[in-house]
This record gives sequence, C-alpha cells and structure tokens, in this order.
Amino acid sequence: MSTPPATQYSITLDVTLDNVPGVLGRLCSAIGEAGGNIFAIEGFVAKGRELERDIVVNCSSVEHQNLVVLAVEAVDGVTLEEWHDRTFRMHEGGKIEVLSLAPVADQDDLSMAYTPGVARVCKAIAADETLADEYTIRKNTVAIVSDGTAVLGLGDIGPKGAMPVMEGKALLFKEFAGVDAFPVCIDVSSPEEIIETVIRLAPTFGGINLEDIAAPGAFQVEEALKKALDIPVFHDDQHGTAVVTLAAVENALRITGKKMEDLSIVISGVGAAGVAIGKILLGAGATDIVGVDSKGAVYNGRDGLNAWKQWFAENTNPENKQGALSDVMAGTDVFIGVSAPDVLTVDDIRAMNDDPIVFAMANPDPEIRPELVGDLVRVMGTGRSDYPNQINNVLAFPGIFRGALDARASDITEAMKLAAAEAIAQSVSDEELTETNIMPSVFDRSVSMRVAKAVAAAAIADGVSRLS
Repeated sequence: MSTPPATQYSITLDVTLDNVPGVLGRLCSAIGEAGGNIFAIEGFVAKGRELERDIVVNCSSVEHQNLVVLAVEAVDGVTLEEWHDRTFRMHEGGKIEVLSLAPVADQDDLSMAYTPGVARVCKAIAADETLADEYTIRKNTVAIVSDGTAVLGLGDIGPKGAMPVMEGKALLFKEFAGVDAFPVCIDVSSPEEIIETVIRLAPTFGGINLEDIAAPGAFQVEEALKKALDIPVFHDDQHGTAVVTLAAVENALRITGKKMEDLSIVISGVGAAGVAIGKILLGAGATDIVGVDSKGAVYNGRDGLNAWKQWFAENTNPENKQGALSDVMAGTDVFIGVSAPDVLTVDDIRAMNDDPIVFAMANPDPEIRPELVGDLVRVMGTGRSDYPNQINNVLAFPGIFRGALDARASDITEAMKLAAAEAIAQSVSDEELTETNIMPSVFDRSVSMRVAKAVAAAAIADGVSRLS
C-alpha cells in the first residue's frame, strides 16, 4: 500500500513563472500528476514579466520529493530557483535555545545576578540544599536522558542520532506545560553507565525523563534511579504510553458500555511499553490480560523470560494461554499493539467479541491499518495523526512533570499515573465523545493543565510532595 503525501516529507519550491496565462495551471498540473499535494502557495510578488511564488508540496518519501522536483523543472515557463525539505529546514541549528530570565543591564544587575551577590544565594543553598528547588533552575527543569539505543522505530542509532527526538521532546515540554527541559544524550555502553551518569548529573535537574533506552536495560535504569534519587524519574516510553493507553481504554468503555473488570485484553509487544500498559491496566481493575511477544504468548513457566517479563507472566494470563497472536485473539474485547506493523489480521479481528476495541499503536506503521477493518471494529485508535483517535504521549508527559514539579514530588507514583489517565479521559466530554473522537486534541493546551492539577493532588495524597 502506497504512503499518501504528508507534511513530514513536504518541500518548499521557490519558483519564478513567466507572467502569462496558463503557466501556473501547468505547474499545478505537473505537481499533481507527479503525485504531489499542494499544501500552500505562500508568496506572490509581481516583477514585470515574471511572478515569484513559494509553493509548499506534500510528498510521500525522499524519492517522491525528487520526482516532484524533476516534474517542476520540466514545466515550460517555470524556473525552479531553489527548493528545500521543510522538515530538515525546521531542524537547522536545533529546535530549542536558552533564554535568560534575569536582566543584566547595568552594574547593579550584574552584582546581583553574578558576583558578588550570587555568593549569598550559594551560601544559603549550601546551608539548606532544599533551597535549590526554589532559587535555581531545578524548580522547573527536566533532563531528557537517552543513550539512543531504541529511538522511535529506528533502533540503535546512537546518542547524536537521538538528539533531534530529544530536542523535540524538550520543545513539547515547553509548549504544552511550560517546563524547561534539556536533551542529555549520553555515549555509554551499558545500563550501569547510564545510571552512574544520571546520578552525577541529577543535582542540576528537578526531574529525569528517560527516553528511547532499549529494554530490558530501560527497566534496570529506571528502577535503579528511582531508588537512588529524590526527584521524579519517569520513563516515557513505558509510563507515558501506558497513561494515554489507559485513557483511551476508559473512553472506549464509555462508548461500548463494557466494564474494565470484565475485559479480555491482548497486548502485542511485551517490551518497555507493553509491560507498563499491563501494569497500569491491572491497577485500573483489569483481570484478564495476555501479552504476546515475538515468541508467542507470555505465560508463567515459559523459558527465557527476563525479570520484567517474568513479573508480567506472574501477574497476567490467568488461563495460561499459549501460542501465537492469532491463537489468543478469539473471544477478546481489546487489542493493544505496541509491537510491529501488520502482525494483526482481519480474521483476528473477526474472532474478537462484539464491539471490539483495537488500538494499533506501532509507529509509523500500525499492527493493522484502519482501512482494512471498516465496520468490524467499534473503536479504532493508532499512534498516527492522520487517522482518528491518535493515542499520543504528548497528552501525558508534559502535564505529569508539570504536576510533579509543582508539588515538589520526590517520585511519580502509580496513583499519579492513574490520575493523569483519568484527567486525559475526562477531557473529552460526553457530548464530544464518539467512536472516532475518544482522545482530546494534542493541541488542546488545557489538557496538560488538567493533568498537572490531578497529578499534583495525587502526589500530595500519596505523601511524596515536599510542599509544607
């Protein structure tokens, strides 16, 4: 199935056109015949016998971009002056910067912001280290830590290759919750080195967001850091995914009328995200969950399970089901995919119970494409923005850290995650809720604030807030 033109492959064409009838029409036709989708025509400057225009065209791949460029170059009366890939242009020089909050306009400002006045603040913090949470960037700053071993669907691309993702994460932290976050991409060769490095860096930050660290090392790193540090540690690939998934399930249940405790659930993928999803669903009342990895169903007694999959096996699959994904799909109510493209079939969907709920969240290609299932599925969601019901972590992590920082939390507890999921789910009103609208928009800035408020309240209730 061909990939439709999309913004992530869009290009800007800087063209000069002969100012005569028909040239613009021929240009647009050529772009369309090459499969490009004109997104915008941005500039219009008439210069005598010529017109200058910037035309934005959505393409489907790098190869497709080049085909569109060749088609434009072949149009009579059109000169292609320059073109660029808009995604790469957006990343030039990075996507974040440091801005000063204190004015330094004269000697008096300098004497307070730096020497000699700064010494007073330093001495106060040395005498009472908790003051660092008030008088330094720790109050509002999170480290986004990655070793680049499990970046998106790209795998192990290293710390430098991971930087654009971590910068993007920092951008979202700031845009959606006002949290200052900074990428910390580290060149290490073991989970132990990640742990040691983060412990040494921790005095600078008010929270640690772990990102794109391969399992099972990700479990080891988070567990060790939560024990060693007195600030929130959160592995977004695990818990951010789990929070938004629970929110999606809760709203799908509002539509179907089913109950969490009655559901039969299959999770495809038992890595970092799959284990966390299983854990949060159990905490929300689910009782019948079966996880499936590349070797089949995970059950207690299966050989070769790491410590985290063993925990999963001991707490799920009450009937000890075995076999491949298709073998365990019959009679299920909910499918949750955090695995690989095209592992689910239409026949698997047909074998599910009435009003099935399917969340195929593998990116960029889901476990099954929505257009293949049609009316077979009552509620369908993916991780993609070009299908209804995008299940996206950006609804969770900015607000979770905003709430944790506001509460001066020493940890992010299970209750705080459950509170975040509930806040996200309740952001869709009964009037707004439909089969194709179970999640709030990722651009609804109020969602992060609702999540933050709920998380902060849960932190106080759990006794992990350091507010007096």
